[in-house]
This record gives sequence, C-alpha cells and structure tokens, in this order.
Amino acid sequence: MNRRNFIKTGVLGAMFAASPVSISALDSATRAAAPSGRLNLSFRPYELRLRHAFNLARSQRTTTPGVQVQIEYDGLIGYGEASMPPYLGENVESVCNFLNSLDLGQFTDPFRIEDIHEYLEQTAPDNRAAKASVDIALHDLTGKIMGQPWYKIWGLNPEKTPNTSFTISYDADPEEMRRKVEETTPFKVVKVKMGLNHDRETVEALRRHTDVPICVDANQGWNNKEEALEMCHWLAERNCLFVEQPMDKTAIDDTAWLRERSPLPIIADEFLQRLPDVRRAAGAYDGINIKLMKSTGMHEAYQMAVLARALGMKVMLGCMTETSCAVSAASQLAPMVDYADLDGNLLIANDIFDGMKIVEGKVTIPDRPGIGVVPLA
Repeated sequence: MNRRNFIKTGVLGAMFAASPVSISALDSATRAAAPSGRLNLSFRPYELRLRHAFNLARSQRTTTPGVQVQIEYDGLIGYGEASMPPYLGENVESVCNFLNSLDLGQFTDPFRIEDIHEYLEQTAPDNRAAKASVDIALHDLTGKIMGQPWYKIWGLNPEKTPNTSFTISYDADPEEMRRKVEETTPFKVVKVKMGLNHDRETVEALRRHTDVPICVDANQGWNNKEEALEMCHWLAERNCLFVEQPMDKTAIDDTAWLRERSPLPIIADEFLQRLPDVRRAAGAYDGINIKLMKSTGMHEAYQMAVLARALGMKVMLGCMTETSCAVSAASQLAPMVDYADLDGNLLIANDIFDGMKIVEGKVTIPDRPGIGVVPLA
C-alpha cells in the first residue's frame, strides 16, 4: 500500500469510523508497506477527550483535536503527534492536508533533520503543530536507531528535571470544583487558569485545600495593567511563583511596564511561538514558555532554550492537551528548564501511549530510546 492509498483508506476511514484504528494495527500495516532505506510517513486523526472541561479566559472546551503520526525506516517506527487547541489556528483537516503534501520518501537518511526541517518550511508556512508531529517522530526514530533517549544524546542529567505543575481551572459547580482541587494532591506545584471573573475565588478554593506553590496562567485575560499589577501583588502574598501571559500578546509596552513593577516573574506564552520570538520577548518578559506544538518540535525547542539561557531568561517547558507521545518528547528537554508544565497527558481520558511519568510531583523521563514511549495495546 503506498502512502496516498494509506491516507485514503486509513485517515479518512478513521475520521468516520465508530472507533479509531489501534496503534498496534497501524504498526503492522506500516511495517508491511514501508520500502527499505527510505522514510515512510503515515498518520490518522485522534480526538483527545478531557477529563474535565477546560475553562480558559477566552474559551471552554471538552476535547482537543489531534493527529497521530508514524515514520518508518528499515523496520523501526518513530511516533509523533500534532495537538491543535483552537488558538493555534490548525485543525485536523489542515494538518492532514499538510502531511499528505509531504514526500518524505525522498529522504534516505533520517539523521538529516536540518534538511528535513528546511523541506517542511519550504512546503508551506505556519502549520507548526503539523511540523512538530514530523519532528517528534524523527527524533523518536533516530533515537531508536542510536539506541539512546534524547536527553542522553543532548548530554542532559535526568536528575535535574523540575517538578511539574498540575493545571486546574474554575468551575461554577462546587462539587466539580472540589474534585478538581482534590486531584492536585499528588503535585508540588499547581497551575491556576485565570483571566475570568473568578480568579480570586479559584485561588481561595485551592488555598483551603493546600498551601503548595502555585503558578498562574491568565491566557491574555487581564486587560488593564494597573489591575494586573494589583493581582500580581495579591498572588505574591499567596505563594505564587510566576504569572504567565497576563495580558494580550500584542500589548508589549503594557507587559514591559508590568514586568518592571511586578513582584513576580512574567512569562511569555501566546506571545512566543518560535526561535525569532525569543529575542523579542527578552524586552518585555522575564522568561518564556516553550511548547513543541508552537516551536515545530524538539529541534527548534532545544535552540530556543539555549538562546533564552544565553539572554539570562527563565525557561519554562509546557504542553497542550496531548497524549504521552508529545508530552514525553517534551520531557527530554526538562533538565534544561526552571519550570515544567507537563501534565497534558494527565488531563485526558484516552491516552494511547506509556511514557513520561510524574513521580512525587517530579518529571521522570523514561530510560528508553528515542522519546521513550510505548504504544498501549
């Protein structure tokens, strides 16, 4: 079966089938179809179901669209993933169209990651999550060829991974809010989604349960710099570590004003997408939040972390709602960063991989080749 026939029968079929094709079944099909010595790409949609509704400053959702990717080379399979929350501007159709336009079979050496990234950029602009899915699968594949996880290839110490935060958002239902707060018990840092009309209530509900440090993500939801500063002072008195993207990503001057006066570090999220944005962020933010779905994958994310460190900035490693595939890929960079928010796989009810674990609140990278994931049966 060639790649286009796979897409026609596999991807479109998976879109409309009552239940998704299993990863193990996809493995068998890919192994049987792949030509020796060339990269063979296959993919299928896979919708992520959230355990709780995600209430953000500008939206609410209970699912996240995703696409699962595989790249096969000489009998080895690398796994990748695209996850597309609404603000990325991508969807299942756009990702599948981009992936379907690729001809990775022209590459006979999976280690030509720079060349492959150049090809991805030339194929179409943007499409960051789609490109990330290819990048993650390439890193998984090449790590397996070398027989090493990527944190070892990069020379990183897995004992230096930070604690991850666990994310909660406000819920008007008191019982649902209680359940959300109780789920934070195993974690040593809690991330609070803000930018709504209930910001203080969420923190106060959490503080009735625990005094662990919190971090705050306003998701561009604070519209007034003076009120944002007042909130930063209020949060500083309640054991808050930092505030992420307090105001609109276009409000650079107001954010710089806030940064100069805030008792808490200000971290860029929506403002920051790719490597060129790191230097721009240095003038208005104390640190950056790197996410693979924004940075086109592990290759550029590593470069962003190195540059941010050189500029004296704090580095945070985040994720979208993702399976353990993409979250485990991000975890390979965890020893490089100050803060981690790698709970995306914990927020979904239908993970299809075993990978990175949180042990006593700490990011724990699996000692497996590549990105460290194993498909679940």
